[in-house]
Amino acid sequence: MTPPPVRRDIARDLVDRANASMQYRSRLVRGLLTPEEKEMGALQERANAVVLRRLLQQHGWPGRTLVGEDGATAAWRLALHADREPDLQHMALRMLTTATEHREATIQQWAHLHDRCNVTAGHPQLYGTQHRLRADGSLELLPVSSPDTLDVRRRSVGLPPVAEVHDTLRLRYAPRHDGDQAEPDPPAGHRLAARADLVGASA
Repeated sequence: MTPPPVRRDIARDLVDRANASMQYRSRLVRGLLTPEEKEMGALQERANAVVLRRLLQQHGWPGRTLVGEDGATAAWRLALHADREPDLQHMALRMLTTATEHREATIQQWAHLHDRCNVTAGHPQLYGTQHRLRADGSLELLPVSSPDTLDVRRRSVGLPPVAEVHDTLRLRYAPRHDGDQAEPDPPAGHRLAARADLVGASA
């Protein structure tokens, strides 16, 4: 049985922030937000970055022991969404590396954040977790180092083949009409993150 997190208060705050961020980004990437909603969402994202930075400075990476599985996952999602503060993303990645070694986080989370940091910096990604949503609604895998061995690297960190995830994302972000049922959440490891036109098989 998994012990309860040491800081349930931090865990609840992280989960609430990550859920709101995911809802905002899901609507943003589909172009469903008004200018006012975009502005409010951007303000909330900046507030999330402030909270995450303070948390990292005070506690290091908020892993499973401190905030439980859900809280740790929420912290990772907030780090993924901190594209406007690359120094914060890189700080989170360094701490997540250590947390992964101590089993306070997963290697899959590390791989997604590693790719996100590379993409934010304008470099090719290593594990193929980040895609771009084009204006016509189609998905494009962002540049990858050594694409011929991409699925080998993905297997090394427990990720499924990139084609499988691409199909999941394509269905997730396919244009929907009023009355259509929302696409169900994909399986664990295929959850989504979005920054404007950037989507990843991550959070």
